[in-house]
Amino acid sequence: MKYAAGVDVGSTQTKAIIVDERGAIVARALSDTGAYLVRAAERAFASALEQAGLRRDQVGQIIGTGYGRFKVEFGDAQVTEISCHAKGAWTLIPATRTVIDIGGQDTKAIKVSDHGEVLDFAMNDKCAAGSGRFLTNSAEAVGLDVSEMGARSMTAKQPVRLSTVCTIFVETDILTYLAQGKKVDDILAGVHGAIGARTVALVRRVGAESEVTFTGGVAKNIGIVKAVEEKLGMSVNVSPDSHYTGALGAAIFAMERVLAGPAVTSQEVLA
Repeated sequence: MKYAAGVDVGSTQTKAIIVDERGAIVARALSDTGAYLVRAAERAFASALEQAGLRRDQVGQIIGTGYGRFKVEFGDAQVTEISCHAKGAWTLIPATRTVIDIGGQDTKAIKVSDHGEVLDFAMNDKCAAGSGRFLTNSAEAVGLDVSEMGARSMTAKQPVRLSTVCTIFVETDILTYLAQGKKVDDILAGVHGAIGARTVALVRRVGAESEVTFTGGVAKNIGIVKAVEEKLGMSVNVSPDSHYTGALGAAIFAMERVLAGPAVTSQEVLA
């Protein structure tokens, strides 16, 4: 059996996936990225190897992706997270034609072909507005763990309207509403609604196709999923492996190199 791996070094967390030659996931690992990206990549990959019961030399190709893809120093090549999320989402849900990825520092909307190729994309790469960091700052402002936000927002009766999706100024908006006596649940619903609106604006730029797949760790937040669905006017797909989509896409690219043979694997991947 042949094996390949993908390591996605994100700004917040690092993910590693190992697949076999059939494309099946044989191991997945997740760790906090922290300040040392090289160590984060090594730690995640080592954990995946241990889980799979494999040695390093049994993995034919390794591709790095994400914010810190060039820090995967033990890898054979690098591929952008846009290409990897497209490929990973298509692998998980082949009907996918539009991908939404909300990361720690940015948000992306990607138009995908019926083979998992990137046709178009849009992203807010100028600041962290509406990203995972925006959620974290909002949670800190109301004294909650970020994992609690989604469920709490679902119980809102009168969601507030935020005047900004700026990660820097959201705390001011939230503190103002708290001073006015607004309920935390209603404020959180406003936070999620603001992110949903900004995300859907990106999706409109590339064109929302019939099958939309939400990838990344934020896809686990049911409040964000609901907000996106409401503003998009359609349901979105969320895989149990949504958090690992980028790493999976990288692993699939790596396996394609393994199966293509030495003539291809000697070339650097550019995507």
